[in-house]
Amino acid sequence: MSDQFNDILTELESWYGGERGGYLLRQLRETLRPHLENAFGYHMLQIGPVRGQSLFGDCRINHRIHASQSGGEGIGLICESGEIPLESDSVDVVIAHHSLEFVENPHQVLREIQRVLTAQGQLLIIGFNPFSVRGAATALRACSPRSAWRQHQPVSARRLTDWLHLLGCELQDSHYVYTLPALGSGRLRRGMESLDGWCTQHNLPLGGVYVLHAIKTVIAQNRPRSRLRRHGEKLIDLAVPKPAVAPSPAPRAPAGSGSIAARNGRGDSLH
Repeated sequence: MSDQFNDILTELESWYGGERGGYLLRQLRETLRPHLENAFGYHMLQIGPVRGQSLFGDCRINHRIHASQSGGEGIGLICESGEIPLESDSVDVVIAHHSLEFVENPHQVLREIQRVLTAQGQLLIIGFNPFSVRGAATALRACSPRSAWRQHQPVSARRLTDWLHLLGCELQDSHYVYTLPALGSGRLRRGMESLDGWCTQHNLPLGGVYVLHAIKTVIAQNRPRSRLRRHGEKLIDLAVPKPAVAPSPAPRAPAGSGSIAARNGRGDSLH
């Protein structure tokens, strides 16, 4: 991830740690919950610039990796979103949390995420919706020559759907949340949250954040990123647990020896 986005990422992490960001996180976790509860497999990856905010929920997949471009709380893998050091077709579920809008080449990042995802693996993409109240506010902020958000490159859900189709991933459904921010207090706050909840329930495409759910329908080409090949770095192979070995049958008694009950004389079991 380029240094030009560092100021935005610092602000983004701080925002997610605040009240409004916490409100959005609760909405995201509730939206992801039914998808993750039905997910299955061996390995799960969350990748994106926001550290310390896990979205894994109660997924039944035990091996969970949180990847980011720098270390921090809960980060198990440090890498760029466009150069993931994992073997192709090795991750069953990927949560891409703002992975595409803070990079110079979002399409390449999506190709790399598709590469590590298994066939029939699930992809959940979270991003800011440019066609929303929040998107308009961000665009206005970017008009300032000193604003860090001038470097923000939002990707619309429609454009992302086209990219997914080209990469062999079929969109299953889309969700929109955070139509209205949690503002004010008392009756005003409750009214805002109630109206926002109504918009979310009816899935109006005006939400400030979208969640796209797609499934990969093809097997990836085994093509590690060029930088990894150049430096001879080895990709991490996520092993698939082997099924438990069935217990060996008990050895048969030698012919003519009879069973324990028979040797007891009365046919009673010994204790």
